[in-house]
Amino acid sequence: MSIKGQSEALTYDRITTAEAAAILNVSPQFVRIGLQQEKLPIGTAVKMSGRWTYHISAKLLADYSGKDVLAELKAIRGQSGIKQKTT
Repeated sequence: MSIKGQSEALTYDRITTAEAAAILNVSPQFVRIGLQQEKLPIGTAVKMSGRWTYHISAKLLADYSGKDVLAELKAIRGQSGIKQKTT
């Protein structure tokens, strides 16, 4: 997935709650509960078989945070060793 309007195309499978939390300068729990209560407009939370699953939209996260999410993810993933895919 790449965000429209970004000069460099970066693909990635998912944005984790921990990554979104780092971008927003909040805790991962804040992100999880905000999504569960539909108070954080960056994605969705669905309870499946008693377990919560989260989808965080890069575009919605960028719109909400006002930050360059691709650059933030590159920095976060570079520090944590999470693999990223580039096109």
